[in-house]
Amino acid sequence: MTPRLARAEYLRDYKIHVTFDDGLQGIVDLEGELWGEVFEPLKNTDVFRRFRVDSELDTIVWPTGADLAPEFLHERAVLNPLANPTGSC
Repeated sequence: MTPRLARAEYLRDYKIHVTFDDGLQGIVDLEGELWGEVFEPLKNTDVFRRFRVDSELDTIVWPTGADLAPEFLHERAVLNPLANPTGSC
């Protein structure tokens, strides 16, 4: 089953706090993942932070046309989960 991204909040640099409908919350650091032509504009943090959650794709998308698979974001969140989302990142 494809995970569904419920919320995403920009934190700093290339870090995003993500929340999935299965309850998983985590910090996803995408700094090392922005390679290739479609992601090149996102290396500018002013552009990077302009993502939004697309409810049809269940993931984050950028105005530049870039997006990431929800499965990828879920896997990354599993690596850095948040037990207490109000804690500092």
